[in-house]
Amino acid sequence: MNNVVLEAQALSKTFNEGLQAVDVLKKVSLTINRGEFVAIVGSSGSGKSTLLHILGGLDVPSSGTVTILGQPLSALNETKRGELRNKHLGFVYQFHHLLAEFTALENVCMPLLLRQSCSVKEAETAATDLLTKVGLAHRLQHKPAELSGGERQRVALARALVTKPDVVLADEPTGNLDHETATEIQQLLQTLKQELGMSLIIVTHDRELAQSADRILTMQSGELLA
Repeated sequence: MNNVVLEAQALSKTFNEGLQAVDVLKKVSLTINRGEFVAIVGSSGSGKSTLLHILGGLDVPSSGTVTILGQPLSALNETKRGELRNKHLGFVYQFHHLLAEFTALENVCMPLLLRQSCSVKEAETAATDLLTKVGLAHRLQHKPAELSGGERQRVALARALVTKPDVVLADEPTGNLDHETATEIQQLLQTLKQELGMSLIIVTHDRELAQSADRILTMQSGELLA
């Protein structure tokens, strides 16, 4: 059985700023195995977030390929790429991006309801189960404005995991939190990774979070160093 869930080969990304071309990624290659936790560290502007967005199919490389569970993203149109993201990937951001007018439960239900193959009752059951796992069984009906920063990030984490993704990509998931809350989220990520058997790719400045990874990769001026 192939253990590789995500593979990137020779990824380059160039942005044109006026008359100047800026190489943000330079021939980056990496392989992520099932159940592996990989932390990507590096200074601001080194290309970490750009790499994460390309790995997740949210952006396209100037050259190179990303393959998720044997499917090259470049072979898919935008609709198919969206379907693959919804089915196999989960995303967590530094700023939770929760929908303000919906409750915690409704926010977590959303990815399942977008699939259209899931009933409201099934979605609510799965969302309740995950919100309970992240310690928010008592906050199901609260809207984001009624939750603390750490609670909002827990809801965002539950939303990313509710579809049982093969890979979760997280961009500075603890970057907006105080040290104690960041440590709680870090421990939660580890526990859920083991329980759910998913792979985890995290871009972070948080040394403690990076140290808990199976592998640490460093981005420097658009290149990936082991």
